[in-house]
Amino acid sequence: MAAPLKPVNDQRSMVGKSEETQQGSDRNGKHYGLIVVAHPDDETLWTGGYLLMHPEWSWYIACLTRSSDPDRAPKFRQVLRRYGAAGEMADMDDGPEQTPLPKDLLKSTILSLLMRTSFDLILTHGAHGEYTRHRRHEETGEAVLSLWLEGRITTSSLWRFAYHDRQKTILPQAEAHADRIFTLPEPIWQEKYAVITGLYGFDPLSWEARTTPRREAFLCFSFPNAISNSTTLPNG
Repeated sequence: MAAPLKPVNDQRSMVGKSEETQQGSDRNGKHYGLIVVAHPDDETLWTGGYLLMHPEWSWYIACLTRSSDPDRAPKFRQVLRRYGAAGEMADMDDGPEQTPLPKDLLKSTILSLLMRTSFDLILTHGAHGEYTRHRRHEETGEAVLSLWLEGRITTSSLWRFAYHDRQKTILPQAEAHADRIFTLPEPIWQEKYAVITGLYGFDPLSWEARTTPRREAFLCFSFPNAISNSTTLPNG
């Protein structure tokens, strides 16, 4: 049985260099980060600033929907190039009915998109999906968590996006109780906003453009045995 998750409550906490992390980093000290999202644009809305602030990492973005979308798929490829990231898309159902997807199918789809299974850091959707309500966000985050607990993907640190919209009464914003909250420098936020409005092409009055958070927030988890030889993940 997998060890229980332990929240990392200190926004500047040290994350140990466990066996998983050693497998994630290569011999030249390159660090590998994985971002798993439901839709093209989620990687930018919820963690685009962090990506932009850490180009020294080798990022891989797995997106579970819209690979056959003639508009969104090519835009996602452009966004990957902008971030200097690798990535792949799947084409899971994303219809308006939001019919629940089998968890095993979600997990196998995620694994099919990956070129490696060991990472220094994994980021994905939160339990409540950032806003009210998108089932695919919730399902994606839970599938990633399940794969981690089963040992089918490894990392010493998993961060889940931490946002809320007060039951649709406000645009999504950072959770005040999040473990890590980064206020983006203005040039970084402007670049993130340009990805949303320029590369993805959302109108400045669209929900996406108006939402684009200036503060990025994460709930951070590690295994209890992850803290050994201290190494620090970038804090912004």
